[in-house]
Amino acid sequence: MKIAIAQLNPTIGDLPKNAQKILEAAQQAVVQGARLLLTPELSLCGYPPRDLLLNPSFVEAMGITLQQLARDLPPNLAVLVGTVEENFKAHSTGGKTLFNSIAWLEAGKVQQIFHKRLLPTYDVFDEHRYFEPGLQANYFTLDDIHIGVTVCEDLWNDEEFWGRRSYTANPIADLAILGVDFIVNLSASPYTVTKQRFRETMLSHSAVRFRQPIIYANQVGGNDDLIFDGRSFALNRQGEVICRGLDFETDLLVVEFDEEARDLQLGSVAPNYECEEEEIWQALVLGVRDYVCKCGFTKVILGLSGGVDSSLVAAIATAALGKENVLGVLMPSPHSSEHSITDALALVENLGIKTTTLPIGDLMQEYDKTLADLFAGTQFGLAEENIQSRIRGNLLMAISNKFGYLLLSTGNKSEMAVGYCTLYGDMNGGLAVIADVPKTRVYALCRWLNRDREIIPQNVLTKAPSAELKPGQVDQDSLPPYDILDDILQRLIQNHQSPAQIVAVGHDPVVVDRVIQMVARAEFKRRQAPPGLKITDRAFGTGWRMPIASNWLAVKNTYQARNIPTPSLARWDGRDAHPRIK
Repeated sequence: MKIAIAQLNPTIGDLPKNAQKILEAAQQAVVQGARLLLTPELSLCGYPPRDLLLNPSFVEAMGITLQQLARDLPPNLAVLVGTVEENFKAHSTGGKTLFNSIAWLEAGKVQQIFHKRLLPTYDVFDEHRYFEPGLQANYFTLDDIHIGVTVCEDLWNDEEFWGRRSYTANPIADLAILGVDFIVNLSASPYTVTKQRFRETMLSHSAVRFRQPIIYANQVGGNDDLIFDGRSFALNRQGEVICRGLDFETDLLVVEFDEEARDLQLGSVAPNYECEEEEIWQALVLGVRDYVCKCGFTKVILGLSGGVDSSLVAAIATAALGKENVLGVLMPSPHSSEHSITDALALVENLGIKTTTLPIGDLMQEYDKTLADLFAGTQFGLAEENIQSRIRGNLLMAISNKFGYLLLSTGNKSEMAVGYCTLYGDMNGGLAVIADVPKTRVYALCRWLNRDREIIPQNVLTKAPSAELKPGQVDQDSLPPYDILDDILQRLIQNHQSPAQIVAVGHDPVVVDRVIQMVARAEFKRRQAPPGLKITDRAFGTGWRMPIASNWLAVKNTYQARNIPTPSLARWDGRDAHPRIK
């Protein structure tokens, strides 16, 4: 039996277009001799549909589209399609009204429905909000071959691999007991750095433990802040990868099941990336392209400061959309250094993008005149510095509104973490491209980008980073050096380490305490930031749910003042860290 894997890029809610993509994949699968076609989790509506699922008309339309798709598919091909199914017992049992389901379509109709059993509720996932869990093992028989069916998280609960169970059931173990010939998994697993190696290691362990071939079909594409990397793959009973799909691209893979050997045969194996920077670059390019296109835009605009962040965002946008669709705006002030302008113009020349220059000196003077009486007797400070950033933000938004360009904001994760950014200024935008990329990683990406030829001007990579909001200003006037700051932030935000643990590796206790306070106090800014593309396990996006009006810092200081042992800040955000991200 030949099994095809359709690695699809759906648009959330576009049921006709998504159904058409499934149909086209089915037609290609038939040409390649496939008997069974797999599509990703919720492939009919796209993942994650979020509160669209609370709209009864959306659910009804999905059911109608599913029935029509069944009639349109090639008659001799079995297709597994991700969809939702109503839970008709919800009113009597008090359960959720929907299941996250897989429909087996064949011969013009829906043959069988399978329900996802394990529903994740951590990080960006909130499936208990919408779905009732399935209670029984899912399998069907096709041409005398018994095929186990799982949905994404169903594979992420092998207690032998994790050292514990996060859910009562282990769907893989249940299917192995039933004696299925192989297991398929329809997935929508968001990208994070090095996730693919982890997936393959985890599922390889399960394949060996249960002597089960596993076929994993994953979604690809960008949906809001989430990026899906595809990289569908299959493992034989020995846990060896025998096929792998393309990275960050749609693909159709075909793998063959040998009935005598009861195993999958070697197929096409796409290579993994050689370095993390290349992987992150491809993820960000896809994320920008899909966000812009799926939101109905064709062109983008961004401010060019001559700094490393805006340079990287401009390069990503150019790769994603083409140089003709990117406008860079230079907005020098009296405080801007000469190299800021020359470096920005050198970048424009290297990328070939369009540019315009709007000096803001006169606008700054007008603000000073308007505020002169009110600000009389006060010292120049943050309010005046931030006016410059807000003038620039207003100019960029004016151009965006006038010409229908999407504004890209250029702040990095380090700045977003500690609030080193200006509301209604440099935070303006429809998409924060590198909001989950720490400053040190920004430099690493730029150096990787320059591996063959100079794209990011060398001076951008060697000069001290500065917002240039006053004469002689550099970032390190206000922040620890970025290598120190990023290590503290990594340990605090992603690794959930306590202050004591961070200090134990050699960081200054005063610096650690100050960084923690900055992170907490900047929450109100992050809440008003544009969506940022997620590339790490802990991003400031839909999975980050922190209070703004919180008094935890004052409580912590009270503990310390009274010499009472402070509760461990390993869970400083108020929640246990989940051991893994789907």
